[in-house]
Amino acid sequence: MKGSYALVLRVKKSKSFRVGSLGMMKFKKGFYVYVGSGMNDLEKRVERHLRLLKQKRGKRKWHIDYLLLDSESELVTVLLFPSDKKEECKLSKYFEHVADLTVTNFGSSDCKEGCKGHLHFFKSRKKLLKVLNELE
Repeated sequence: MKGSYALVLRVKKSKSFRVGSLGMMKFKKGFYVYVGSGMNDLEKRVERHLRLLKQKRGKRKWHIDYLLLDSESELVTVLLFPSDKKEECKLSKYFEHVADLTVTNFGSSDCKEGCKGHLHFFKSRKKLLKVLNELE
């Protein structure tokens, strides 16, 4: 299966840490939605993320790996958007318009559609749930 996905994470405590080439970044306590794609194999891409999150160790290949491997982050849910077309940026731009903040350049180094970033912050669970319900 091909398509895009969204990882919904909760950061339990605000903290700063290094994220590869992006350098030191601060992550506020709250909820984050990371948008990615798996155009070769959606399930394998998501499985890799889940394995990192569960083991809390492994090679950091993408920006999201740094957040997944942090002890203060936990997975809330995974949303899959099967499609033969790459719609990662379309989905990310939706979140960009409704989130409290988009983390600039996070997860979007290969983006060709002008996304600000592919990681989006929500202060409250209530707002996040409203956005997710509207998405479906």
